Amino acid sequence: MKRTFIILLFIVGVYACTKNKGNETAVDCSGPAKSFAADVTHIFQASCTNGSGCHGSGSTNGPGALLTYAQVFGARINIRSAVASGHMPLNGTLTASDKNAILCWIDTGSPNN
Repeated sequence: MKRTFIILLFIVGVYACTKNKGNETAVDCSGPAKSFAADVTHIFQASCTNGSGCHGSGSTNGPGALLTYAQVFGARINIRSAVASGHMPLNGTLTASDKNAILCWIDTGSPNN
């Protein structure tokens, strides 16, 4: 009985350590570092603020407005989760390139560049 319990505990432990957590998306950030100004801002303008209006001026949706670096930086953890899981943008989709740009920019420290 004790041996069965130990084997079962081992199997559960291995499974828990290897299971994908669902919102963890692996991205390849090996290319040039992503820039907020050059690579990320236009995505937010097209998909989050102007096009859908969900996160425009005065928005109370989710983290609120996402018009400035400070606003995006403050919401970066929630943005990463929503983009990686495919939940955002709500009324559209991001290209693989746009999704990768956002995730890599966040994963490399979200610099204001």
